[in-house]
Amino acid sequence: MLVGRDAELADLVQRLHRVREDGASLVLLSGPRGAGRSTLLATVAGRHDGPVRRAVGARWEAHRPGAVLAQLAGAPELPPDAVLAAGELLARVATDPDDPVLLVVDDAHHADPHSLQVLSTLVRHHPTCRVLVLLSAATGRGEDVPADVAALLASAPDARLSLAPLDRDGLATLASARGVALAPWLVDRLHRHTGGLPGAVVSLLEELPRSTWNHADPVLPAPQVVAAATRERLTGLDPAARRLVEAAAVLAGDHALALAGRLADLTDTGVWPAVEAATRTGLVELTGPPGAHDLVPADAMVAAAVRAELGEVGTAALHTRAAALVDDPVEALRHRVAATAGPDPQLADELAEVAEGRAAAGAWGEAAGLLTAASRLTEDRLLREARLTRAVDALVGAGEGRSAMSLIPEVESLRETPLRNAVLGYLAILRGRATDAEGRLRRAWDLVNVERDPAVAALISTRHVLHALSRCRWGELVAWADRAVELAGPDDPAAVEATAIRGLGLVGCGRPDEALRAYADVSARVRHGAQAQRVRLGSGWLHVFADELDEGRSELESAVPTDHLGGSARISLWARAWLARAQLLAGEWDQALRTVVGARDLLDTSGIVLARPLLDWTAVQVHALRGDLAAARAALQDAESAPQDYEVMVVPTLLARAALAEAQLDHEGVVRALTPLRTPSMAEAVAEPGYWPWADLLATSLVALGRADDADAVLRPHEERALAQGHRSTRCRLARARARLHAANGDLAAARASFEASLEAVEELPLRLERAGTTYAYGQVLRRAGKRREADTLLTAARDEYVGLGAETYVARCDRELKAGGVHASRGDRGPEELTPQEEAVTELVARGLSNREVAAELYLSTKTVQYHLTRVYAKLGVRSRTELAASRGPTS
Repeated sequence: MLVGRDAELADLVQRLHRVREDGASLVLLSGPRGAGRSTLLATVAGRHDGPVRRAVGARWEAHRPGAVLAQLAGAPELPPDAVLAAGELLARVATDPDDPVLLVVDDAHHADPHSLQVLSTLVRHHPTCRVLVLLSAATGRGEDVPADVAALLASAPDARLSLAPLDRDGLATLASARGVALAPWLVDRLHRHTGGLPGAVVSLLEELPRSTWNHADPVLPAPQVVAAATRERLTGLDPAARRLVEAAAVLAGDHALALAGRLADLTDTGVWPAVEAATRTGLVELTGPPGAHDLVPADAMVAAAVRAELGEVGTAALHTRAAALVDDPVEALRHRVAATAGPDPQLADELAEVAEGRAAAGAWGEAAGLLTAASRLTEDRLLREARLTRAVDALVGAGEGRSAMSLIPEVESLRETPLRNAVLGYLAILRGRATDAEGRLRRAWDLVNVERDPAVAALISTRHVLHALSRCRWGELVAWADRAVELAGPDDPAAVEATAIRGLGLVGCGRPDEALRAYADVSARVRHGAQAQRVRLGSGWLHVFADELDEGRSELESAVPTDHLGGSARISLWARAWLARAQLLAGEWDQALRTVVGARDLLDTSGIVLARPLLDWTAVQVHALRGDLAAARAALQDAESAPQDYEVMVVPTLLARAALAEAQLDHEGVVRALTPLRTPSMAEAVAEPGYWPWADLLATSLVALGRADDADAVLRPHEERALAQGHRSTRCRLARARARLHAANGDLAAARASFEASLEAVEELPLRLERAGTTYAYGQVLRRAGKRREADTLLTAARDEYVGLGAETYVARCDRELKAGGVHASRGDRGPEELTPQEEAVTELVARGLSNREVAAELYLSTKTVQYHLTRVYAKLGVRSRTELAASRGPTS
């Protein structure tokens, strides 16, 4: 079954069809062993109704000239001359000149050079013949391709296609087609082990018992074909090189060449000959800069095959020696665990002790691995359960949601404890399940004895902080954060985590100055390590809210990486989400989209859905502003696919819907999207200026729909709060909406004052989009008021800003407004049947499907005026309906 290769299949089938018009072609399909090249070739051949000739290159025939040609042409042998052989081959395979012929050569890297020369000659000397030559060649380490064959494969093809490994979804589909339904964490495990190579996946699914996939973290061997190839290559190595390969296979965490050499008992002078011999086999690869070389196995399957050849005793012995050689105490413990055959209470205690230290430093991923190992080596049931529960908590803290989910069945089977409920609630938060999380966390707090176990109580409080943040319950957030600090002390990891979020709650409570002071204090105390990642996220989030984009971006960018910090994928996702917002606001739209795209793989692999709508909101907005409505709809669909339990997911999803509707001049759609934010249950979540910019957008659409009183009711409380806090970007947006309301009420002087206040609010801020939005709206209002020359200046300035941003949607609107204003259009230049600028603007919008009321709202005209212009347009163009008008404008309208 062909999985995940739809694009490549369509490409090859299309090329086969095109040989009727374009003539002969030679295509090379490449990819690593197991990538599915042969399956794709067979599928293409099966789709072709015409003649198909197949051949397979074989290493043992590569020295025999014409070996591949013999498979394609049959007897008798072709002439030795390449030109004559090409002509004879064509005569034999193309019996009907009108019927395209497909010549398939699999494993062409093992083909004889003469056959490849003849196939290339056929295409070059008979360019009009209807033949597609499809070659397939393996790439990657360990493929010993002769120089002449490599040169031919590089020069002969007209086109090349490369097969990449399957992604996780493709792997899951492939397993399902084989009758194996894999849990998400098993998909991850199998993907890491096989690198996504479908051949390896299928081999393991067929070779291993079905019960293998019932385990949360099965030990996966190499596929038999990989094991056999590895065994053959190991056998050909001298003892020193073999020991070096074995050492590399055991050193999973530290691949330093110097360490591998010591583990293999090699001297400084003896290591390089061994490296050369080992790398030549393709079993290992030398990476890194001079002086800091690493020696890594070719892949996880090769490493497993090497360890299998070592045997359990040999592998354990190497792990024991490695534990004494490595400098990192965590790596030393991992090697000792790998060398242990059964429960070891003393080693378990050591693991747990180091894990606590790593957790205190915020390195939750390392802590999780150590605690999981400790639980497996612990004999005492209660202690074993506690360590396993803490391991899951650490996994969730690291943002490794899928790994945590793999242990959930085991944790749920344990006796109920406050910690168990807190951990399950924590995971529910990251999965976007608010009701489940609230129940678990409430039960955890009810069960905990605060006086006897303040550490667990503090941890539960910290989980309540995250839950309150996700619900946008700012008062609860601050209260739980204060409780965590009181229980654990200000320097405890749980307290630091709570404090890193507390400032966001203070802002939501209308205390931004206090929040800034709090972040300055905690930033001074926590400068390094994974805990600092949390602090930088909160501080960066706050600075973006406060319109301090440069400082906010810097902090958020430093909160994104997790590799060197040992930090959390959850924090990294939040940092990316708010970084993308900052980049959007600053006009860096390409960077914003790159940030969103860069987060998608982490979203999928971590199992964390909490930040998905926030990321998608930015993508929808950028695409909509650029006029790419298809991409905007796709991003919106992605946001809507996430659970909508938490306010921090609901609000950006609604804002994304509104952004797409606004881009289409669908004011009713904007109102439908944003009206839920006016419900009492959402009041606390969306009251704070700056967090969620929705009130101005809703008010503007209400004004366009003639609902001035409703617009005033939306704006007034937000204006009061923004004025009290001095929040500049919010004042800009709200003043812009208020100006439109004044204009709709006929008060041009008040509208001017509000527009000027809007521009003044962002005068010193790098908010290009907001400034352009106000300038455009100002010009639009003045044009309707008859101030055409003044409006023309503003609209031209807005257009220039939108052009610089790439906001094609608004560039088009500016063009319509400028055309409708007609400042640069001479009446004498038009014939009696030509449309006026105003009529052109009306026609364009009607042709796009807008109603008269929507056209009136967009052009700031009355519906009667729109109908008047439309009647004149019908007469001038000789059409009788809106449908005929749209058709007369062509498909681009």
